[in-house]
Amino acid sequence: MKASLLGMSDQPSIVTGDAVVLELRLAKLASRSLALAIDLAAQLALLLVGTLVLAGVVSFVDEALSTAIALVFYIAVIVGYPVAFETATRGRTPGKMALGLRVVREDGGPIRFRHAFVRGLLGVVEIWLSAGTVAAITSLASAKGKRLGDYLAGTVAVRERVPVRSAPMAAMPAPLAGWAPSLDLSRVPDDLALAARQYLSRYGELAPAVREEMGSRIASALASVTAPPPPPGTPPWAFLSAVLAERRRRELTRLGGAGQGWAPAPVPVTQVPPAAPARPDVRPPPAPRAGDGFAPPG
Repeated sequence: MKASLLGMSDQPSIVTGDAVVLELRLAKLASRSLALAIDLAAQLALLLVGTLVLAGVVSFVDEALSTAIALVFYIAVIVGYPVAFETATRGRTPGKMALGLRVVREDGGPIRFRHAFVRGLLGVVEIWLSAGTVAAITSLASAKGKRLGDYLAGTVAVRERVPVRSAPMAAMPAPLAGWAPSLDLSRVPDDLALAARQYLSRYGELAPAVREEMGSRIASALASVTAPPPPPGTPPWAFLSAVLAERRRRELTRLGGAGQGWAPAPVPVTQVPPAAPARPDVRPPPAPRAGDGFAPPG
C-alpha cells in the first residue's frame, strides 16, 4: 500500500493511499527543538572531548596532518553524526529516539542515506552557522513543521508515540471463534495489523465500493502471511477482525500467563442472537443476512 501525508488542521496524520489512517502525527517545532537540543548536547560533548584529544596529538604530528585530522573529525561530528544515525535507524537520532520522533519520506516510507545526507549538509547552514535561526523560521512557516533540509530531501518528521484510544479493539466474530486459535500469526507485521485495525474502525464511513475493494486488498495481504486460510465465504472484514482479536488474545496471554482469567473480546450486539422468548413470538422473522451468520461492524 502506498502512503501519503495529509496535513490536517490540528492533528495531521499519515494516511495510506487506501484511506486508512495510520496514527502518526507530524512533529512540529517544539518537539523537534527538544530533540535537536539533545543531539546538539551530544555533539558538543563529542567536540569537546575530541578537541582535547587532538590538542594532545598535535605535538606528535606535523601541522598539515593535524589540521587534516581536525577537519575530518569536526565534519564527522557535525555532519556524520545525524547522517549515520538517521541512516542506520531509518530516520532517528538519539534526540529523536528520546522524544519518540522519526524522519520519513513524504510518501511515509523510511528514509535512506541520500535523504539523511541532504538533511545533514543543510543542517550545517540551518543549525550550526545560523544558530538554528533558519531552521526555526522555516519550520514555523511550514504547515508540516519542515525545515530546508526536509524540503530538499523530501522528508518530514513524525511522532511515533501516539495514543491508540481512537482505534477500538476488534471483536472476534462468533462464526470464527473456533477457527482463530489455530492461526499462525508469527509473520504478521505490525504495520499491516495497524492498517487492518484502522480500516475496521472506519468501516462504516467508507463508500461501499471503496470499502469492499480496500477490505479485499488488506485481507489478501494478511492472508498471505497467515495460515490456515479462513473458512469459505468469510467476509474480508470478519477475517481481519478475527486475526486482530486473536492476536490481541495471545498478547494478553503472554502478559497474563497461560491465558488464565482471559475472556474473549465481547461480540457486538448485532452478532448476539436474541434470547428465546417466553411466549410465542408473533413478529415477522428478520430478513436473512448475507455472509452466513456474519454481521458487519457498525
